[in-house]
Amino acid sequence: MGEILEEAELEHWLLTFRQKPGKLVFTNGCFDILHSGHVDYLQKARLLGDALMVGLNNDASVRKLKGNSRPIVEENSRASVLAALRVVDAVILFGEETPARLIEKVLPDVLVKGGDYRAEEIVGYQTVTRNGGNVKVLPFLEGHSTSSIIEKIKEQG
Repeated sequence: MGEILEEAELEHWLLTFRQKPGKLVFTNGCFDILHSGHVDYLQKARLLGDALMVGLNNDASVRKLKGNSRPIVEENSRASVLAALRVVDAVILFGEETPARLIEKVLPDVLVKGGDYRAEEIVGYQTVTRNGGNVKVLPFLEGHSTSSIIEKIKEQG
């Protein structure tokens, strides 16, 4: 089971991880209503290294990004579900609209984002590549999204 980290615990977690050889993979997102598309994405991300850290938008930042009706699931519950996944080693909440500040602190070996971005467009690209890391884009599992789940619920409701 992964750890849910407070930002004050981050430095210690990173020091402990880096005492042994291995690649740290970092990804981020809202992960509201966790579904099979999320799980597939996280499994693929974890295969790129030896540990996977997930930066999780807190409730306030989700509202800024997605509107006042989101998130559906509050931040502590989302963090607990993510941390319970075997492929997730650590979850850390952040309050900004982007994880740029967090990526600068973590300095992952591999930064991963899902979707149809170009790697150079991903927040943190400059930071990670300047530090010798890689940035990867993973395709989403077609037909799986939180928005489509919410729409389906509305249609049936």
